[in-house]
Amino acid sequence: MSMRREAMEATVLVTRVREGFDDLPLPDYATAGAAGVDFRAAVQSPVILAPGERALIPTGLAISLPQGYECQVRPRSGLAARNGITMLNSPGTIDEDYRGEIMVIAINHGTEPFTIERGMRIAQGIFARYERIAWREVSGLEASERGDGGFGSTGR
Repeated sequence: MSMRREAMEATVLVTRVREGFDDLPLPDYATAGAAGVDFRAAVQSPVILAPGERALIPTGLAISLPQGYECQVRPRSGLAARNGITMLNSPGTIDEDYRGEIMVIAINHGTEPFTIERGMRIAQGIFARYERIAWREVSGLEASERGDGGFGSTGR
């Protein structure tokens, strides 16, 4: 008996914002069970990241999200594990009203230079619903078992 449930599907509008990259595939799910789509590097020539160096890597894409959705841009685990390549500002949030190009802030935490080439899968995008909140200022908060313990207080 399969316990797999069908994922809800929302439509995201996408446009290519860089000339010369129409041959790169649109972000897609690598497997049927993947949570994120892969973003690719839309670079004309290879970008070499020395250890400790960071660079803003374009994807060549801009999107329009449905109301109430965000896109979280995250590192790819394989690049992080094998090469020490990750993203600053991770996860980066693309808000529903942002219409600029999706860019990835890549950093090399590895020990060797790393080359980002045209079309390389450099990040993944997770699409998630979010809730907006309203603040209500009060004179005090109800007590909880944890209280004000933080920064490792539950791990003692």
